[in-house]
Amino acid sequence: MDSKPIPFDTNAVSSRRAIIRRNPDNLQEIEMIEAAWGSNPHFSDGVTYEFIRAEGKNFPTNRCLVAASEVHIRNGEKKFRAFREDGNFFYLAAIWEPAMGDWPVSYRIITVDANPEIIRYQARHGAMIERRDAQKWLSHTVPEKDLIVTPPFGRFHVEEMPTCRSKRASPFSLSVGKTRHSRA
Repeated sequence: MDSKPIPFDTNAVSSRRAIIRRNPDNLQEIEMIEAAWGSNPHFSDGVTYEFIRAEGKNFPTNRCLVAASEVHIRNGEKKFRAFREDGNFFYLAAIWEPAMGDWPVSYRIITVDANPEIIRYQARHGAMIERRDAQKWLSHTVPEKDLIVTPPFGRFHVEEMPTCRSKRASPFSLSVGKTRHSRA
């Protein structure tokens, strides 16, 4: 398991990566574990949900963080990378679910409306938690509404990436019908 922040590719459904969470057996301890991206399909008519909308929701338990150096997004045939203007890595806010049966510990990314730089490419993106706010997210010391917000203008730089021709659309793409957000 690599603890270094790496690009988060929105097309890498069911991939595994490190998440940071409170240890459920000792809430005073913060741990890094490997988890699969997406909910258990056995409980949702065979569909794996990778995202959960932030609007109108509280996340009182099972909060976690996914470190990312940038986010890869696809819009039609083009692929882009969005990264912080200042070059820092960041965290994506997420919730984790325990292992059940043959499905491993998993997580879903919490999404917000896209900020001004990203709205040109897609309508939503993962909720970004600043590094200075990581403990606040994990410790529940600040309400969700103060941490899960659309980042202001000037936070991201977006540039096109060379890409192979692929028909698969990003779950964050402008085609809202393709987005797999859970209703929970």
